[in-house]
Amino acid sequence: MKFQNQVILSIGSNQGNRQEHITSAIFCIHNTIATVVQVSALYETPAWGFESDDFYNCAIIVHTHKTPQVLLEALLAAEQVAGRTRQAGKGYQARSIDIDVIAFNDAILTTDTLTIPHPRMHERNFVLYPLRDVAPRWEHPVTHKTIDALIANSPDGSTCKKVAELIPPLQAYNLKNLNYLAIEGNIGAGKTTLSGTIAEDFNAKLVLERFADNPFLPKFYNDQSRYAFSLEMAFLADRYHQLSDDLAQFDLFRDFVVADYHIFKSLIFAKVTLNEDEYRLYRKLFDIIYKEMPKPDLYVYLYQNTDRLLHHIKKRGRDYEQNITPEYLEKINKGYLDYINAQPNLNVLLLDVSDRDFVRNQEDYIWILNQIQAKLQ
Repeated sequence: MKFQNQVILSIGSNQGNRQEHITSAIFCIHNTIATVVQVSALYETPAWGFESDDFYNCAIIVHTHKTPQVLLEALLAAEQVAGRTRQAGKGYQARSIDIDVIAFNDAILTTDTLTIPHPRMHERNFVLYPLRDVAPRWEHPVTHKTIDALIANSPDGSTCKKVAELIPPLQAYNLKNLNYLAIEGNIGAGKTTLSGTIAEDFNAKLVLERFADNPFLPKFYNDQSRYAFSLEMAFLADRYHQLSDDLAQFDLFRDFVVADYHIFKSLIFAKVTLNEDEYRLYRKLFDIIYKEMPKPDLYVYLYQNTDRLLHHIKKRGRDYEQNITPEYLEKINKGYLDYINAQPNLNVLLLDVSDRDFVRNQEDYIWILNQIQAKLQ
């Protein structure tokens, strides 16, 4: 399951403090447009296609929920903020900053304003050499040539000299020091999206709750009193087996585990849905299981107000969720908060995201990462 688009951008500058312009552009993109996950070295190359001062160039890989056109518009706006004015029909010009979309996933796209992959990328060493740094196994989606083959066959005879190493913005975060990060929230709070986004950005193993496999879930929403105990027991068994398996299996190619739930959510929902006798029995079984479960290094709870939750539930359109009432959501939220407050040994970060949209607004996603970073420090 893929949560974000992966995009390769080329950044260049040949005016003023070239390295500072490029570094500022990288952090501007990261903080306001898309998450910068990899950065190439900085290369110096002659101006291409016109006489001017030498350029500094680099390539970056970003992750984004944006479409190609929305991303392009945001990048053009960032160029303007940095002092770049594109003039149609003027040909190649010196510039303080230049940001080009080179590739967008494996897409092949042509519009009035954007061609993907970049139509002249294979002819330009200042694109190819930095691209090889960040994506050494990249293959052109049209010609199917590898990056090494593109460099070997490049008609560009200009030199491309490495002049400096650049620091990726994600290096400032120490999430990779975690072993197990749990992200929780009410129904529709965005926990799965946030978990998937963090997993992709930080090379983490992603564990998603298999709620769709529970055969009692649609029945429960139609007749809660009849199917509540069956539903909660099925969830408890499945969560136990999934977390036990996934947390026990170390992945050499991932840095940590991020899950969109923690086992104690079983207790939260059970307390709301079960009658008193059923809950007492359920709690005994839960306590036996909970003792054996690994505890997260950090537990992030996403709080959203009820109106926002109902909006998200309606928007994602799952038939069996459409009859969920505000009262039910408020009980679930209260159950979470009561339980969290009663767990002094649980390392909890409570985030109110009612007025934030970490999918559309990069600033909101960076705010969440900064809150996590502050908590870990």
